[in-house]
Amino acid sequence: MKKLLLLALFCLVGSGVYAQNNSHNGHEWVDLGLPSGLKWATCNVGASSPEEYGDYFAWGETTTKSIYTRENCASYEQSWGDIGGDYSLDAATANWGGDWRLPTKKEFQELRENCTWEWTTQNGYNGYKVTSKKNGQSIFLPAAGWRYDAYKACVGKDGYYWSSTPDEISADNACDLYFSEGYHFVDWDYRFDGRSVRPVLED
Repeated sequence: MKKLLLLALFCLVGSGVYAQNNSHNGHEWVDLGLPSGLKWATCNVGASSPEEYGDYFAWGETTTKSIYTRENCASYEQSWGDIGGDYSLDAATANWGGDWRLPTKKEFQELRENCTWEWTTQNGYNGYKVTSKKNGQSIFLPAAGWRYDAYKACVGKDGYYWSSTPDEISADNACDLYFSEGYHFVDWDYRFDGRSVRPVLED
């Protein structure tokens, strides 16, 4: 009898019944083996696959717009602290719910330092394949470009991803991850521009 129970348990594990479900609130994540234990989503907010661009948000706003300007930016010149996890300000939290939030400046730096970055094309979309140096797992960050006024710029060439971290010096700016073919770094940019959002999940 015990042998039959063990065999049944083995079959259940093998069939994936007890396999780890790498999703939270309906959205998938990847464990990159980072020192912080942070989990990264596989898609941008507004996208249904890793390579799709998804939606564009001004910093501190949770909905998209047809025009992105200083005048219609809620966060511009506002002395706000870190907005991570705030349902009224964090586009990741507001749109995905649960414990999803924007990454911080420090967490973007962790991603850069603990992964290899390969510029590639996935299903016709340019971007970076970001692969963990520890466990070989990866995510794809498409070069979605950015939005200003009523226009899109640098689509397929550059990527701009908001963090939750405000600029400590200027209330005009916030921290983002910027990349193009051959380089990637953490930068400061105007809050009113529309940029991509890639949510994260704490361990």
